[in-house]
Amino acid sequence: MKWSILRAFPSFSPRYLRPFIRICAQRSALATGKKLHAMVLTTGLSTTENSFLLNTLLHLYASCGDLSSAQKLFDEIPHSSKDAADWTSLMSSFSRQNRPHDSLLLFAQMLEKGAEIDDVAMVCLFSACAWLRDVGVGSQGHGRVVKMGFERRVKVCNALMDMYGKSGMVEEMRRVFTEMKEKNVVSWTVVLDGVLKWEGVSNGREVFDDMPHCNEVAWTIMIVGYVGNGFSKEGFLLLSQMVFHLGIKLYYITLCSLLSACAQSGDVAMGRWVHVYGLKMMGMEMDIMVETALLDMYAKCGRIDTAIKVFECMPRRNVVSWNALLSGLAMHGRGQLVINMFPRMIKEVVPDDLTFIAVLSACSHSGMIDQGSYYFDSLQSVYGITPKIDHYACMVDLLGRAGRLEEAETLINKMPIPPNEVVLGSLLGSCNSHGKLQLAERLLQKLILMNPRNTEYHILLSNMYALAGKPDKANALRKVLKTKGISKVPGMSSIHVYGQLHQFSAGDKSHPKTREIYIMLEDMIQRLQSAGYVPNLSAQVFPGDDAGVELEKEQALFSHSEKLAVCFGLLSTEPGKPLYIFKNIRICRDCHAAIKIVSKIYDREIIVRDRNRFHCFKQGSCSCSDFW
Repeated sequence: MKWSILRAFPSFSPRYLRPFIRICAQRSALATGKKLHAMVLTTGLSTTENSFLLNTLLHLYASCGDLSSAQKLFDEIPHSSKDAADWTSLMSSFSRQNRPHDSLLLFAQMLEKGAEIDDVAMVCLFSACAWLRDVGVGSQGHGRVVKMGFERRVKVCNALMDMYGKSGMVEEMRRVFTEMKEKNVVSWTVVLDGVLKWEGVSNGREVFDDMPHCNEVAWTIMIVGYVGNGFSKEGFLLLSQMVFHLGIKLYYITLCSLLSACAQSGDVAMGRWVHVYGLKMMGMEMDIMVETALLDMYAKCGRIDTAIKVFECMPRRNVVSWNALLSGLAMHGRGQLVINMFPRMIKEVVPDDLTFIAVLSACSHSGMIDQGSYYFDSLQSVYGITPKIDHYACMVDLLGRAGRLEEAETLINKMPIPPNEVVLGSLLGSCNSHGKLQLAERLLQKLILMNPRNTEYHILLSNMYALAGKPDKANALRKVLKTKGISKVPGMSSIHVYGQLHQFSAGDKSHPKTREIYIMLEDMIQRLQSAGYVPNLSAQVFPGDDAGVELEKEQALFSHSEKLAVCFGLLSTEPGKPLYIFKNIRICRDCHAAIKIVSKIYDREIIVRDRNRFHCFKQGSCSCSDFW
């Protein structure tokens, strides 16, 4: 639609103008819609009797994501002229823009103003509650559904189940499902997703097999459930059945979901299959979302050089693609490369707040204080981005890792927003690295108030007490957790060998090859000690201090999950082949020191992804330069 065409009809009446605005909304033609809005204003059509034009314009701005204009129009429309569609249009737009709090506030205003609550409003309410995991408000909404007789509205019940499922209330979700008189494929899919997340793949597969009809979404959720939980073989079998037996074509959303699951589990074999499938179906010019998911997958699976190749081969790139690459490089400790590539990035795209989280994180992992400080100070003045809590967290981490804890604490005190758990937790980690016990004690008290069930903070401080020669305090802190019934998150290490996932916990003896693994472990420890390895017992907390306890500490260290995974990898792969290990928590100092020596003794490159970053061990050194 051209502006010149609109000027040819200066005598448009409101009822003729309305369809044009609706077409703009359907086609997301925001620029043309704004010109129509200008016509409404300049021709005096924005009067009370023509308020339906403002309603239509509101829907245009809401559907196009221009929330500021939508909110302004909404406030200008008289309450008597607002209908349920106006309220829900703005609520839906808030949900799409990840502003669930605003959506809930709008719903509260609906109730206060006595506006009509329809099924769409309830769907918007449950969507916001699902995002926030707010079961309290969601349960109240459930009561309203029953009171208003909406239990037979399938869309409402689907949204209600989704809210319960995302909040971990599986029994309530199942109860709603059982009581539904009519169910569609979305109903089944919502239940499948919730069961997979909270009850595991076995129960999820039962739901999947019971489904009367499976669409691409249901197949994808089940396959992603398998892959994300390390059941690669089962995932491949189901994927081959979906693609080759049923002939279901995989579109970009499915491919992105699969690649995300591969990135999560470290399953590069499945990721490569998706890569080949994408090339066959889409050619060299793949969808930009799929290519971005590909480079993210390779980076998170430890293949950062392959991720760079994918990036360089992309015919076009957006800010999301650049952010994925910079984040991947940051995780791998390639801080200087991130800084070198940034000028190239700003020639192609406009950086956003996530870009600078990646840049600051890269500086933090590589110890680049001056560069990190420069980009942090440039956020507002050069790039017009107001620093958010995540940017402050990166700066606190950067300063803390470098031992400048007083500066980090000063920065926290000067923040215009209250520090969150990430900010304070980062500083506590730095206290652990640099032995700042008094500051750590103060931080722990604040962190307990924020999240009393997070065991990591207690364990960190307990280890610090042990290092400082205060075993009584260390044991007392761990007893507090035991008294409260809070268990430490167990360390788990995973390794993929020939498409099969193998998982290990500390002291694990459940693997079919346990005997061979422990024989290999004994040999490896002997060779490590011959090469100068000395077990780091300082952070080990055991009651007593005699020789028997020291031996017990050593044995506990020797059988850490990382070492067991390395032993299995050495046993199960050809000499010289790199090992890729994925750990759910931070790698400990002893394992870090041991694996450096292992990489030299066995001439293996060993890549370990822990909760924070990648460590590439090669010929006796680590890519983190012991700065992690």
